Amino acid sequence: MEYPDLPLPEHPKLTENLTHFARALRKAGLPVGPGRVLTAIEAVEAAGFTSRMDFYWALHAVFVSRPEERQVFNQVFRLFWRDPRYMEHMMSLMLPAIRGVQEEDRAAAAAKRAAEALLDGAEAPPMPEREAPEEEETQIEIDASLTASTDERLRSLDFEQMSAEEVAQAKRMLSRLSLPVKPLKTRRLSADPAGRQADWRRTLRGAMRTGGEVVQIAHRSPVTRWPALVVLCDISGSMASYSRMVLHFVHAVANRQGQGWAKVHAFTFGTRLTNITRHLKTRDPDTALNAAGHEARDWQGGTRIGHCLHDFNRDWSRRVLGQGAVVLLITDGLDRDDPALLAKEMERLHLSAKRLIWLNPLLRWDGFAPKAQGVRAMLPHVDTFRAAHSIASLEALAEALSDPRDHGDKARLQALLRS
Repeated sequence: MEYPDLPLPEHPKLTENLTHFARALRKAGLPVGPGRVLTAIEAVEAAGFTSRMDFYWALHAVFVSRPEERQVFNQVFRLFWRDPRYMEHMMSLMLPAIRGVQEEDRAAAAAKRAAEALLDGAEAPPMPEREAPEEEETQIEIDASLTASTDERLRSLDFEQMSAEEVAQAKRMLSRLSLPVKPLKTRRLSADPAGRQADWRRTLRGAMRTGGEVVQIAHRSPVTRWPALVVLCDISGSMASYSRMVLHFVHAVANRQGQGWAKVHAFTFGTRLTNITRHLKTRDPDTALNAAGHEARDWQGGTRIGHCLHDFNRDWSRRVLGQGAVVLLITDGLDRDDPALLAKEMERLHLSAKRLIWLNPLLRWDGFAPKAQGVRAMLPHVDTFRAAHSIASLEALAEALSDPRDHGDKARLQALLRS
């Protein structure tokens, strides 16, 4: 269908504003280039400027290409195109961050990224004067993040609450992380002059060359080999912010030499299971994850953990879990499948793996309890239960791998289940 040649609205600032709007989107983290700016101008020319709704969806169709970009686009659009409460919203975002017990929603995180993109290089609005709190008010704790170094603050910062600049810095830090592993001893023995076990067959064969006299006793020791790492990552809507950062970490592990892993296999799941192992071979992490995202059609959708684990156990378990593989399961455990099916498939996965480590972002809350049916069904069948919401939590994963007696928070949560 060909659109008629419609003239642009008589607004001398429209093209300039579209360019600035595209720059704000790019600073907020969206992949916006000059080609999309030209396409946006053509889209507005075709759709016209008479309806705000048509104008919104015309720009949305041009600049939004992934589900996770919708919130950021919505916030930048609302703040950029004549929001009457713009300055009020900006001042509220300039206030110090209060560390509370209630989680900020994704819209607030997107608004923070949008505000930083629009205010980049500009002077922040003046801080309003606030009255001193009365004596009977509850004292709250202020996050004095400026007193610590940037790296130290980023290590403990929640992935979901990071701005676009902080996400970029966190990705660079994750690319430098390592996940070393100890080799596994096998029952196979090989010749080793420093071995503790005598090899009598080789000793007698050597004695036959010297007329039956034993000149030297041969020794042997167990052969060691490196285990494989298998990552099962939840990419549902509730895990989108965390799964992308964890997959950046997995990509760094897969491409880092000298860590000892025989091979790194990666699978994503939401409503279906997707093998993204081949994409990890791409050296550039953004290119690798974009390719994996295009293949995983259920990104930021629903969750069917039991169904996806069933597909993995049936189709992939024997291929990738042989010879002592370690499995990392990254999910919040919020599942809509049958709990009995989930428990059955978790048990089978646990029996097939050398070690099953469950990383759950919900453990960032001190008051987390296994109340969800999915969490209650999965918890008995894991070896280690740890958090995965920050760089520090992923750094602690290396300690868990080096200590086979590490169970994380599993014992504490199982005690809550029994109480």
